[in-house]
Amino acid sequence: MQNQAQAEHPTTRPQSARSPLPSTRPVQAVIVGAGHRSLLYASYAQKHPDELQIVGVVEPDPVRRGLTAQRFGMADDMLFASVEELIAAPKRADAAINGTMDSLHVTTTIPLLRAGYDVLLEKPIGVSEEEVLGLYETAQTHGRTVMICHVLRYAPFYAEIRKRIAAGDIGDIIAIQTEENVSYHHMATAFVRGKWSNVREGGSSMLMAKCCHDLDLIAWMKGDVRPTKVSSFGSLFQFRPEKAPEGSGTRCLADCSIENSCTYSAKKMYIEQKLWGAYAWDNMHLGQTPSEEEKLESLRTDNPYGRCVWRSGNDVVDHQTVIVEFADGSTASHNLTGATSKPCRTIHITGTKGEIVGTMEDGSFAVRHPDARAGHTFKEEKVELNVSRDMHGGGDLRLVADFIRTLRGETPSLSSTSLDKSIYGHQIGFAADRARLESRVVEIADLARG
Repeated sequence: MQNQAQAEHPTTRPQSARSPLPSTRPVQAVIVGAGHRSLLYASYAQKHPDELQIVGVVEPDPVRRGLTAQRFGMADDMLFASVEELIAAPKRADAAINGTMDSLHVTTTIPLLRAGYDVLLEKPIGVSEEEVLGLYETAQTHGRTVMICHVLRYAPFYAEIRKRIAAGDIGDIIAIQTEENVSYHHMATAFVRGKWSNVREGGSSMLMAKCCHDLDLIAWMKGDVRPTKVSSFGSLFQFRPEKAPEGSGTRCLADCSIENSCTYSAKKMYIEQKLWGAYAWDNMHLGQTPSEEEKLESLRTDNPYGRCVWRSGNDVVDHQTVIVEFADGSTASHNLTGATSKPCRTIHITGTKGEIVGTMEDGSFAVRHPDARAGHTFKEEKVELNVSRDMHGGGDLRLVADFIRTLRGETPSLSSTSLDKSIYGHQIGFAADRARLESRVVEIADLARG
């Protein structure tokens, strides 16, 4: 059997030796970009203060900077407006949790690595393959650890599937099919009205902003077998001005005559259903909650989340399909579908000895094998898992725990998202976007990192 389950790429050059941090004190970290995701990872320190301590913050917004400092009890001289200010000061932390916007990931991480910080970096790694490879080289040169926030690897659902593959339960992988269905309210909030609605402003395509998780899972399931060819199709099908229903306006609460009956009403989503408050209301994730009248007024006037979904200036796709071929001849496909009624992620892996199929949100998957006995065709084992109700199936804080173990010199888990083990999925994504835009099959170069 081909060794699809190995944890490391054979082409990866060993990272320069770094001294492990002692287990007798907490890892001390600085937040870079006080957004929702970085604050979520940092919350590990509040649950496990013996393992992680948040000692500083880099945040250009003075309000967010101050609120973050209050939450974690930071010293005044550990509050910075920029990474440049941080690295100019005496180094008083071991690591950084980088939750900046996509286009800033690499430009803010490279100075941190050069200054001696290890980094937990929100996905996607960067906005181009060149950026990602440049970051990889810098991490190698300076002997620093970078782990990518591919938190789904740590979700019990996917972690257990990976263990089954590593154990050879279904033999060699022949084909993988994954699907992400993005709910209508999430689609409207993040990718039509929000920060990732426009490639120029958000920095990433929707595929890379939303589905680099899924492409990473595909590459991770294949272990060391590298992707070689990618094709992709998709478009912005629905959320365009010419698709707007009759009677719609430019803002839900300003000039729309169908707001009461519209599925995408900002009032319904953000006030009545109380969805996505951390996106819609500035600094809500830091404890500041505006009154209902303040919310209504902002949606009527200047809040971008009050815009009509058909007239929001968005340009990212709302559906896309990716097809991948691997070096061993196996294949994979991923379907991204936006604006579904119910959000979910599905996976179906077919191997030479059996198959695995499941939906993450169901908290279980099935392992099937052929059964040639008379009266039978297959046998099935249902694997039940204790899956948390957070958006990433319980993976968020498990990732932080593994980051801490890695910095302390302990053996990383099978889920490890170290930078060198996270590049294949990004290569697939960047190639898929080129393939879609250029209507061709794109070949992925062998990195041959060695």
